[in-house]
Amino acid sequence: MANIRKSKSATVSLFVFILVAALLLNMGLMVNTQLNAFFDQKTEQLKDPHVTFQMDQASYHPAHNEYLANYSGIKETETEEIINMHSAKVPFGNGELKINFVIYNADTKRTIGPLNLIEKLTTTSINDIYVPYIFKTNGGYKLGDDFTITYQDRDYDYRIAGFLETTMMGTTNGGVMKFMLPDTDYQSLADELDNQSKGMMISVVMEDKKQSPKLNNDFFQNLKKPQTVESTSYIWGLDIELLKNVDSLVIKIIATILIAFSAIIVIVSLIVIKFRVSNNIEDDMANMGVLKSIGYTSRQILSSIMLQYFLITLSASVVGIALSYALMPLIGNIISTLSGLVWINSFDLIINLISIFFVTICVVIVTLLSAFRVRKILPVAALRGGIQTHSFRKNYLPLEKAKGGLHFSLAIKSMLANVKQNIMILLIIMSLTFATVFSVVLYYNIAFDKTAFVNLFGEEPANVMIYAKPDTETNTSELLNHIQQMDQVRNVNIVDFISIKIDDHSVFTSVTENFNRLKNNVVYEGRQPKYENEISISWVVSNQINKEIGDTVKVKYGAETDSYVITGLSQTVGNLGQTASLTMDGIQRLQPNYKGTTLFVYLDGISNKDFIQNVQKQYGNYIADTLDFDKQIESQTSMYTDAVFAVMVIILTITVLVVVLILYLVIQTIITKRKKEFGVMKAIGYSTIQLMNQISISLLPIIITGVGIGSLLGIFFTNPMLSILLSSAGVKRLEFTIHLPIITMVCVGILILSYIVSMLVSLKIKKISAYGLITE
Repeated sequence: MANIRKSKSATVSLFVFILVAALLLNMGLMVNTQLNAFFDQKTEQLKDPHVTFQMDQASYHPAHNEYLANYSGIKETETEEIINMHSAKVPFGNGELKINFVIYNADTKRTIGPLNLIEKLTTTSINDIYVPYIFKTNGGYKLGDDFTITYQDRDYDYRIAGFLETTMMGTTNGGVMKFMLPDTDYQSLADELDNQSKGMMISVVMEDKKQSPKLNNDFFQNLKKPQTVESTSYIWGLDIELLKNVDSLVIKIIATILIAFSAIIVIVSLIVIKFRVSNNIEDDMANMGVLKSIGYTSRQILSSIMLQYFLITLSASVVGIALSYALMPLIGNIISTLSGLVWINSFDLIINLISIFFVTICVVIVTLLSAFRVRKILPVAALRGGIQTHSFRKNYLPLEKAKGGLHFSLAIKSMLANVKQNIMILLIIMSLTFATVFSVVLYYNIAFDKTAFVNLFGEEPANVMIYAKPDTETNTSELLNHIQQMDQVRNVNIVDFISIKIDDHSVFTSVTENFNRLKNNVVYEGRQPKYENEISISWVVSNQINKEIGDTVKVKYGAETDSYVITGLSQTVGNLGQTASLTMDGIQRLQPNYKGTTLFVYLDGISNKDFIQNVQKQYGNYIADTLDFDKQIESQTSMYTDAVFAVMVIILTITVLVVVLILYLVIQTIITKRKKEFGVMKAIGYSTIQLMNQISISLLPIIITGVGIGSLLGIFFTNPMLSILLSSAGVKRLEFTIHLPIITMVCVGILILSYIVSMLVSLKIKKISAYGLITE
């Protein structure tokens, strides 16, 4: 306790470091460990299905239910009619969302996936609709707002009467979202739409939800279709485990970043403790000599040092854990925004104890290792202040031979005389700079230059998408040529997305004439297909079918099947990572009359809105629909932008705090140790500002080196680290943009902050005077 009272500022600094480390570690561990349980609990609470099979009515066959009835491990199934609006559009956030809308009858009695409203209006009216909770957390909607669905070139207007919560089809990640209409509105909409929009949904609850991916695969391998099924028919399967992994992806990344940054803060704390213990031993050397000479053992002295840091660590960890619960609602809001589910934080004693134990044991070990030298100090040497017989050091920078100004030479001599201190500062600044650059690169690629982030989802970064009418005199190729001639059109490509089967696995597949004309090359190994008998597949599909580059696969589209050679492996987190690519010639092997219907248009010098108006005026008779793709991307990435921004702010704030505390601690130690020296220098004519600059200059080379190394590590290792974090979601190679001007600004900001703080802390020198030292 005497040591703690003696060094109050150092104690406070260390307390803050440990508090921050325990806070971040506990938050990260709680999110990581509770996330899977959270989704599982929500699934049970909401009585959601573990697997769903969605199909058009032409594809439905009673044999599907018979197969599920005989499948081992199934507790319950339900089959009901639904409305499926393929590629419907709705305003969302700052853009618009285009996705498959699955609409249920809210008044139908069901035990699987019933209507679960988080909030609802107290009054009812015609044209009410219940929408997923994510439309409130990220879409910018509130109760009573108008909700317009654009489908098949018609607008359907509704009023949001409630926000529903669901683990299945509750976010944009799965490519399909769940909505509910009261019976009257449901029947009215069903009567207006064509037969292709009328579908069936089979919902399945299993005894063990972890077996849901197996059921999903087995169902399609044993699928029996009626002979009358056309190529336009569809059957989709979703399982809860796959959706859980995709929906929790960004949340897990955020939690991992928090844990990693807490580890950096723990390392900083350990470095500071080692520095403080070494300084305390040197400062209290004479006192230790007295204690040893009167009979105290080395073990007792060691115990007092260890107990000092143990008490600080334990109390700071407990406060940090308590604060983590106060801040968890902020993380809970991020989780709700990304998952569309209401996060309810729960007390987790085991994780709390693990966090406290980890931080405390690290501190105790480092303290013991640092203080172990006490055992080797003899009483006589300790009484002499640690000076041994031949305690001499070589003078590597004699002032009479040094080049440059006197103040600069004195600063460099001071720097060379404090090697351990310099190593500590170097490691800390390097770690903090790396963490800051990492978070800034992540935020820049999600909030500003979104190209690489969008590429992760396998999206082609066009500006506008145009859907051609399939039955017109002008085919898609002719429409492409017409649009290519328009002003401000840089490029146009046919890119269709269809569902095919690869070795009996349903796979979302892109089709285009020449993949070399596309901007986004999702293949990380091998190449995209060039010829009609070639195909590329994602590594997720590769693992599922156990096939590699050069192997042959059976591809089925409609009623036709043919063999294709795998030419490349691709990566994407979109469509649950299950994607493939075929050329137009390749798909025409299976369906000779196949013609693409989707045009990706790249613009230059014109707004998307103006171009869409122009193209509708000139070729509206041949166009089924248009989509402002930039708005679509904006609406879908805004949730990630907010989440990563929150993480970046946390990291930047803590970086500033740590830099300030470290420099305060170091400079205060320097002033305390050299108090007599500074007093003598002031007596012979040195001014306070000169001595302040000497301290700042002595630290600046170390800080510059730390910032330089940390920024280089951030530049070269951010993409590999993110690739590892995203590998479970289908990413093998990441190429986020490293924007050097912003990184340079961050590094310069750290340097300026360090200089300003060092000068402000060095103001303490002003109170030192030769007269004061003599009177002491």
